[in-house]
Amino acid sequence: MIPPRELRPLSEGLSAVLGSLKGGDVRTVKGIFGTWDEAVGEVIARHARPVRIDRGVLTVEVDEPGWATQLRFLEGEIRGRLQAVGGTVVDRLEVRVAGPRRPGRTAR
Repeated sequence: MIPPRELRPLSEGLSAVLGSLKGGDVRTVKGIFGTWDEAVGEVIARHARPVRIDRGVLTVEVDEPGWATQLRFLEGEIRGRLQAVGGTVVDRLEVRVAGPRRPGRTAR
């Protein structure tokens, strides 16, 4: 018979998985992805979404080049809002244009 394993909180396992993917810990991911709309506001959230966090660099995809320019201009404010709302420190934003979102399109 295999001995039963000691139960551990799910957050420990998630932190290990996220760490192996260079995605930060659960608190960081939740602070960014869970509060994105609130931190950046409804208008920006319709055109931009966070896709990855790696060593303090947050990669954000936008649907049009104009939004890339806007996010670069607002980078300091967005970083401050993510810290204030989600408790997450982001050192830098990396913005890339992914094209318009279409109905049924899944996140990468």
